[in-house]
Amino acid sequence: MTRPTARPLLWLACLLAVYLCAPFVASIPQIGHADWAGVDWRGTWSAVAVSACSASVAALAILIGGVPLGYWLARSRSRGMALLGFIVQLPLALPPLTSGVLLLFLLGPYSMLGRLTNGALTDSFAGIVLAETFVAAPFLVVAARSAFAAIDPVYDDVAATLGHRATSRFFRVMLPIAWPSIRAGLVLAWLRAFGEFGATVMVAYHPYSLPVYTYVVFGGQGLPAMMPLLLPTLVIAVLCAALSVAWRGGGSTRLVEVADNGDASDQPAGEAVRPALPNPRLAFALKRHLGAFDLDIEWMPSTRRLAIIGPSGSGKSLALKLIAGLEHNEAGFVRVGEKQLDALPPEQRHVGYVPQDYGLFPHMTVARQLSFPVDADAASARYWVEHLGLSALTARLPRQLSFGQRQRVALARALSRHSQILLFDEPFSALDTPRRRRLQQALRALQREISAVTVLVTHDPDEAALLADEVLVIERGRVLQAGTVDHVFRQPASLQVAALLGLHNVGTGTMRAAGVIETASGLSFEVADHSISAGEQVMWRVAPSSIEIARDGAYAGTIDSVELRHGDLYAVANIGEMRFDIACDVEPLHGLGRGPARFTIDARGVSAWISGTRVTQQESPASVSSHA
Repeated sequence: MTRPTARPLLWLACLLAVYLCAPFVASIPQIGHADWAGVDWRGTWSAVAVSACSASVAALAILIGGVPLGYWLARSRSRGMALLGFIVQLPLALPPLTSGVLLLFLLGPYSMLGRLTNGALTDSFAGIVLAETFVAAPFLVVAARSAFAAIDPVYDDVAATLGHRATSRFFRVMLPIAWPSIRAGLVLAWLRAFGEFGATVMVAYHPYSLPVYTYVVFGGQGLPAMMPLLLPTLVIAVLCAALSVAWRGGGSTRLVEVADNGDASDQPAGEAVRPALPNPRLAFALKRHLGAFDLDIEWMPSTRRLAIIGPSGSGKSLALKLIAGLEHNEAGFVRVGEKQLDALPPEQRHVGYVPQDYGLFPHMTVARQLSFPVDADAASARYWVEHLGLSALTARLPRQLSFGQRQRVALARALSRHSQILLFDEPFSALDTPRRRRLQQALRALQREISAVTVLVTHDPDEAALLADEVLVIERGRVLQAGTVDHVFRQPASLQVAALLGLHNVGTGTMRAAGVIETASGLSFEVADHSISAGEQVMWRVAPSSIEIARDGAYAGTIDSVELRHGDLYAVANIGEMRFDIACDVEPLHGLGRGPARFTIDARGVSAWISGTRVTQQESPASVSSHA
């Protein structure tokens, strides 16, 4: 069911539709005045044949050269290609006779090409084809350029990581996706060539094409004799319109609404045997300059489950592309175990790349997606099809799959090639919370089964804590902190890192005496560990569970608000001009209400550290994970 169209838009659409149909309707009463008896059918069908054949040859030439030209015009950002794109469209703006005059300068009997060919390029079938190619080519080139420009570059990137070289990616991925638009442009080019008059009459008056023959008959015998010649043109136009409707109808597939009723990725695989994978470790140093942005990061983690955290624009996705070889690493290295990947193109790195929307090729069924990787292992593909619950989906197209199913297909496709590294570029960002949590748990279960390195790019600290053992925190292309999840979340290296991780109750201060911290605002509180010397500058964190609301508390402040996070209740309080989150029960909080209150801070829940080195372990795991 379609949405109702706005009434003014409907009126405008109907007005133009009526105008376009009116000439055909107006011609119907004139059929009786046509001179059917005086028609030279032999000459007519000869002209139709000349026009149809020349238009077909011209369309074939335009297709062979126009599709690559449209592709490079869409891909290139150089000024030279932009100028070429402008010139290619000029025949659309030129009067047809002007196009013919320009072609005479190039092909005429007195031109250099004309003398070389003894005038064979004018007044000949070849001349008709050349004239039609010149005026009709822009229709296909423009359609091809627009089609290729509209294709998400991620499809080319994913195909490269699946082992396909540039030529294979063009013919197996880019061209099939763009083909519906190219096909429409090809039909328009053929029709334009078939009906071309101005350029043709200047370059090749003989043999007669249908437009030229119609003009000759009209000039010699008048309108009644010419009218029967409209019949072949109308028949061809109707056939082309019918083909367009048939293509449009055949290309549409009824969408299948699929709900995620659980995830099958953690179901047993029956008797299937999981393929053995190597047990590598990833290390990299990445440098890339893009306009005003510079990426310069280095990381040598010791585990296989990794995450890169940072805000938008920090270089997270660029780092993944550099690891995969999709972007040029200007300096540094990418290494898996003892194997250097720097000199290898992306198709030879055996890296599985799962972009944000999973990068499933829209024209391929699930079965074709899984067989698409170069050197795809059939046994591995069968294993993952069964293990990820895809057996009933192999005949479906991506648009017929739910988000969870798409993710599992993307995973199976990457794993069917025995990828040593799996790169995930925020794969859950577009999902609602229940579905995101379910798929995160499924991916975590998968990580326990495979030996490949998994690198997750995310801006969600909870996601990183769940799916990674080590994290790299970056901003503006620079490393802020790297280490194990426990170390980084318990001991952020700076307030900037704490903010990116969503940690609360974190600040800086000075150790005024053994076990006593004083903040910049003058607030002082104790820490259980007394090993830090007085005068040291420290970072500190107070566990939300170690702050209590008490009528006789030592600290005065105000309760500003009450917030519910992941089902737990927190009071947001201002103590000593600093914001604190307080984990609390419902009853005590409601008993005190918002406004002035007094608080106690348990020293056992306060941790402090110098220069990134933890000096106390008193904070409970529950309090560490309570970040927004």
